[in-house]
Amino acid sequence: MFNKLNKRFLTALALSLSLTMLLVGCSAEKENSSEGTDKEKVAEEKPYTVEHAMGTTEIPMTPKKVVILTNEGTEALLALGVTPVGAVKSWLGDPWYDHIATQMEGVEVVGLESEVSVETIAALQPDLIIGNKLRQEQIYDQLTAIAPTVFSETLKGNWKENFELYAKALNKEEEGKKVIANFDERIATMKEKIGDELSSEISVVRFMAGKTRIYYTDSFSGVILNQLGFNRPANLEALFADKPDNMFAREVGKEQIPELDGDMIFYFTYETGDGTANQTEEEWTTDALWNNLSAVQAGNVHKVDDAIWNTAGGVLAANLMLDDLEKIYVK
Repeated sequence: MFNKLNKRFLTALALSLSLTMLLVGCSAEKENSSEGTDKEKVAEEKPYTVEHAMGTTEIPMTPKKVVILTNEGTEALLALGVTPVGAVKSWLGDPWYDHIATQMEGVEVVGLESEVSVETIAALQPDLIIGNKLRQEQIYDQLTAIAPTVFSETLKGNWKENFELYAKALNKEEEGKKVIANFDERIATMKEKIGDELSSEISVVRFMAGKTRIYYTDSFSGVILNQLGFNRPANLEALFADKPDNMFAREVGKEQIPELDGDMIFYFTYETGDGTANQTEEEWTTDALWNNLSAVQAGNVHKVDDAIWNTAGGVLAANLMLDDLEKIYVK
């Protein structure tokens, strides 16, 4: 009886040990397979080079930790599914524009576009830094000592050029092409819906602390209005004829208010919190010359968001600007 029980026990023990060894073997095989896959992924990552405003930069592999030093660049990263580890503070907001605030939770502020903290960037140990020659040329060498650095040339109206560069730097060129294609498709659809009203003459005005600007065809809003096919008042063409290489903006006085007259006026106010820009807006919009404009009398004046129509300057703002225009023109 004892021998039978002993044999049964030994048999069960042997089966248990065999099963354990089998499971361990499967687990090890799975682990090795997973490890092999990870190694293959790393092996697939090849260095790539990006030509930019400061020359050519080699990037070892697709970056995981990116610092971005322009507002429009921040929007490019977000549109491509990349949350930066560090970014410059938005020109408006605390610290981010309202339309990106939820996407930027946990992102470190590394200063302003015009005053970047190199020390803060270094502490973040990024794999890639994206900046702008116009803003940060003087600290380019310091940045390259931290990580591979890519600079766009300038910051004007054509945000698409910078966007395409940023997509290349992030090794997301194909994803970038899809983002641009979707935007262009939306423009084409809106043009069809707006129809004859595209012949409207539009003026774009910005109120700031103690000064006022007219924004033209090479501004952020101007490029988008041009792509849609809107016109500008003839008087503005004369105003900008003095410097044909600068179609960005002109500072104007109240005596030039009549030159704004067209079918539609959009204006935005860069108010930083001390009330002076709002005061400029009030002084202009209560002036008799302003109220004598045909667009004002027809009720075709719209106050829009400065961040969306101007300061953010990126693809997310571009789509939000189209939202504003759609509400007005697409019935």
